Amino acid sequence: MPMYMWRGSYTAEGVKGLAREGGSKRRSAVQQMVEQAGGKLHSFYFALGETDVFGIAEFPDVPTALAVSATVNASGMVRLSSTQLVSPEEFDAAAKKTIAYRPPGA
Repeated sequence: MPMYMWRGSYTAEGVKGLAREGGSKRRSAVQQMVEQAGGKLHSFYFALGETDVFGIAEFPDVPTALAVSATVNASGMVRLSSTQLVSPEEFDAAAKKTIAYRPPGA
């Protein structure tokens, strides 16, 4: 299954809800959402700085990952950015492919 890294930043209302609910309950809610979508939550951490929360999850396919991201962003409580992760084995397979490319001006 494809793996994704999330970076999330809570809005002011999102932070208020998080403060009322607590971090452990938020992680459980996210884990439940991921599992109901057919995925698996591998990690979930709060952070200090520009990004408030990081997560690593896998989903059965790209449309499912996109649906989760769109649903979370539509809540208006968190701005979520998703990055698809590539395993070392997937990188090895890509490195074996020959791609014809001409750089601009070359």
